[in-house]
Amino acid sequence: MFTIDLSIKNTAFPISVQRKSAEDAEAVYQLILAAMRSGNPDIVELKCEGKTDKKIAVRASEISGVQIVQKDGVSTASGRPPGFFALAGE
Repeated sequence: MFTIDLSIKNTAFPISVQRKSAEDAEAVYQLILAAMRSGNPDIVELKCEGKTDKKIAVRASEISGVQIVQKDGVSTASGRPPGFFALAGE
């Protein structure tokens, strides 16, 4: 299972959807990159394959980052995948 995490401006936690295959995850990743590059405030709608009733919609102009993480059954101490880590300013 592959998780696609979206980092949203002014939001502490990423939004994520899942795909079963690497090809599907890459297609979603490329779709999001194209939306981010367009500069338009278009809405990006995504459905989750892991939780079939989960759907998200977000403005492309509000997405600040995207990553793909493969879920292989190994988790970190916090139970969340690594990524989008930021330190608070002193």
